[in-house]
Amino acid sequence: MNIAQPSPMSRGLADAIPRDYNFAADILNRNLDAGRAGKLAFIDQRQGWTYGDLATRVDSFGHALHSLGIRREERILICLLDSVDWPTAFLGAIKAGIVPVPVNTLLTEDDYRFMLEDSRARLLVVSDELFPKFAKSIGACESLEHVVVSGENGRGHPRFEELLAGAYSEPITAPTVCDDMCFWLYTSGSTGKPKAAVHTHADLKFTDELYGKPFLGIGENDVCYSVAKLFFAYGLGNALTFPMSAGATTVLSPQRPTPELVADILKKHRVTVFYAVPTFYAACLASAAAPQRSELSIRRCVSAGEALPSDVGRRWSERYGIDILDGLGSTEMLHIFLSNRAGEVKYGTTGKPVPGYDVRLVDDDGAIVNTRGEMGELQVRGPTSAVMYWNNREQSRATFLGEWTRSGDKYVEDEDGYFVYCGRRDDMLKVSGMYVSPFEVEGVLQSHPDVLEAAVVGWPDIDALIKPKAFVVLKAPEKAGDDLARMLQDYCRAKLAPFKYPRWLEFRPELPKTATGKIQRFKLRAEAQTAADHR
Repeated sequence: MNIAQPSPMSRGLADAIPRDYNFAADILNRNLDAGRAGKLAFIDQRQGWTYGDLATRVDSFGHALHSLGIRREERILICLLDSVDWPTAFLGAIKAGIVPVPVNTLLTEDDYRFMLEDSRARLLVVSDELFPKFAKSIGACESLEHVVVSGENGRGHPRFEELLAGAYSEPITAPTVCDDMCFWLYTSGSTGKPKAAVHTHADLKFTDELYGKPFLGIGENDVCYSVAKLFFAYGLGNALTFPMSAGATTVLSPQRPTPELVADILKKHRVTVFYAVPTFYAACLASAAAPQRSELSIRRCVSAGEALPSDVGRRWSERYGIDILDGLGSTEMLHIFLSNRAGEVKYGTTGKPVPGYDVRLVDDDGAIVNTRGEMGELQVRGPTSAVMYWNNREQSRATFLGEWTRSGDKYVEDEDGYFVYCGRRDDMLKVSGMYVSPFEVEGVLQSHPDVLEAAVVGWPDIDALIKPKAFVVLKAPEKAGDDLARMLQDYCRAKLAPFKYPRWLEFRPELPKTATGKIQRFKLRAEAQTAADHR
């Protein structure tokens, strides 16, 4: 693979974005100029909202921010459940030259206190249901001056709809440039405090030009729905950037995406582009509420957030006749940069580099891996990389290596140029001096008909040597027992090299997960460390 020079495609796109550029103005004006003012942009729990409705709300919110004395480049924190208020606040801030910082709605009071203080946000926009987790921080954070509540109960603060109703609605666009700070996204913070990845106005447009348009081919007649919520980098592209760039319609739901709820959304709204995470696809396949093939209108399925087990992908394709396009993205790169492509799907891999991005593998000594089949840490180069982590020079220097960004993922490139996921850098095991990919062992376990989910981590044996241990969730929990555990171990022995099979197997009712559905192996590793400390 030639990685000496940046991709000509990314260089050409960079030249195509004008210096004077505001993403929110661009994406809204594009739809209004195309005559879509009366077309549905979003459908939420209240009603449908047209592109004209959204444009008015966005400008009103921008004027409201200025009326509160919030100035260009200052931050506002957004903690909203998915509804039309989310794109209103996000795009309204951007269009007014103010920096929105959307955050995960499933965090703790301490997390939110840290983010408010770290971002120095002057305004908090929060859903009524989430307000209690901020109550102690309001008045305690020096920079926070204003609170706006989305919902029926303002909790003693202005309500979002009241704020919009009292603001001017004339178009307002700040004179931003393409490299201006546009928005922040906090990383999950699985190791240490969350880090705020700083993105520019151009980054959002690049994700659509490089991935959204060529890989998804969304048109104005598509209806999109994303299991991943808007505050995630993955969900932001899925439910806002890509559909709005094409004039499509997006369904938003504030509720937790259970198989039952999602099945209803897919059927009721005739969703054509569906985005989910691997754990959701697996849960849906195992659910009695899963829709029938004849009930769906889906033409494109996408997966990211975690590598898709090959068995899950194959079973979904067999049941619904639609391939899942598994891809890899990150908060730092904003969206997917490595992906399978329609008509070229190879399950068990994350696909090939998205044109416009370059990838390379680097070994433990920092040398570039040039031999296919050799494992290395994946690094990526492309135009959507974050500028930095806010106020964190040490982590910025460790992650952003000039043009290259470290992914933290271990991969091998196969003989066909597809990249095969091995695990996170911190998750990899060395057993008897040889690397073991937890993901490979998990994939074998999940191919067994009794297994719903599995997670594999390193566990100390009696001599404090590390061996694989599997935590398994069964489709029928009542089957758990020593006989099934031995059967699953034998199943792994038959399909894996001898040193890779799990020496221990523990059944669990569920696995610890992030809000995106990623398995939190670090929590299971912490149990292993505790076990080692007590030996």
